[in-house]
Amino acid sequence: MPDSLTVQIVNQTTSANVFAYITGLALQHGSARVFLAANGKDLYFPASPPAGKILQPLTTDVAIPLGAPGTATTVTIPQIAGGRIWFSADGPLTFLRNPGGPGGGAALVEPSVLNPSDPNAGVDFAFCEFTLNADQLFANISYVDFVSRLPVALTLQTQSGAVQHVSGMPPDGLDRVCAALRAQAAADGRPWDKLIVTPPGHAGPLRALSPTHGNAVGASFDDYFEPLVDAAWAKYREKRASHNPFSAFKTAPHATLRINTQAAPGVVDGYVPSAAAETMLIGGETFAKPTSADILGCNSGPFTTGPSPVRNAIIPRLAAAFQRGCIADVAEHPSHPETFYRGEPTNHYSRIVHECNLDGKGYAFAYDDVQPDGGSDQSGKVNAGDPKLWIVAVGGGGAYVGDRMP
Repeated sequence: MPDSLTVQIVNQTTSANVFAYITGLALQHGSARVFLAANGKDLYFPASPPAGKILQPLTTDVAIPLGAPGTATTVTIPQIAGGRIWFSADGPLTFLRNPGGPGGGAALVEPSVLNPSDPNAGVDFAFCEFTLNADQLFANISYVDFVSRLPVALTLQTQSGAVQHVSGMPPDGLDRVCAALRAQAAADGRPWDKLIVTPPGHAGPLRALSPTHGNAVGASFDDYFEPLVDAAWAKYREKRASHNPFSAFKTAPHATLRINTQAAPGVVDGYVPSAAAETMLIGGETFAKPTSADILGCNSGPFTTGPSPVRNAIIPRLAAAFQRGCIADVAEHPSHPETFYRGEPTNHYSRIVHECNLDGKGYAFAYDDVQPDGGSDQSGKVNAGDPKLWIVAVGGGGAYVGDRMP
């Protein structure tokens, strides 16, 4: 595995005023916070400001200009964990420093789509995520928090010549997402349309938020998934077959939830032990009824990970089954994509995101990489242990479907 990797960043927008910013934790430098400098090769480690000094500006230019439309800019990244390539198209991004970051450096204040006072709140920005370590490059496009007006596409060529590609959305992808969110709000009366963010002074939508963040914009989904939870509990609840206390058969077979952990525990069974039970037993682990917030966030309530490897293997697959609305429709999970988003309630934001991507791929929620063995990837990722060239294109122009180099 190389100590560094060549990345081509392609401007597929119609603007010459587009910039990239590359951040992460430098694995070869004690996991200190790092930026790639504006020249695309030097490293900038932002120093921690003095105690009590917060929201301090960076001291080095880290905006990498992408040039005219169609231009490919070559940069070199070191081994980085938790990396992001950020893009802005209608103004620079502002990153700020607070004291006490990793490796003795600064704590980075990154652009936020949830804080209306953030200096980037009105800026058109996007990002893709990556990790380059001693084992592999892993990168993906993400819609876990929001859909941007700036589509991102990924292409990875390996040393063997194999090519992986994720197409992203077309140039009008956000407009398509917003139209579908409005249509869904009209259909079910839920505030999907309120997820659309149009800041003052903007002629049209700037981004669309995930329902995970709906409360930040007055789009409450607090009780949305509860009917699905109740349906799942009803399906997998042990049913009494006889009221006769002398009957040898006091219980009837109940539907059994089966989860392939795709790990050492293998396939585990689950069921609700009684009519009054508020918990489900899966693989010997107890899972309480999740709330809508638990399902949307995938990291609270019964989906909180801990020391049990069995539980930690169940959680992503169980959370994905709720997100995709198929937990009560099919009993074996992970299920296949044709079972996703068919009934109500379901995460229509995720459904719409996948429908608006040219190849249907992209992380729409935290566990969107869950798939059946041998199934079709949904997550919009590229990864390889022998990367040769990674191409990241922003703007959607010329994005393509298929395994070929641009």
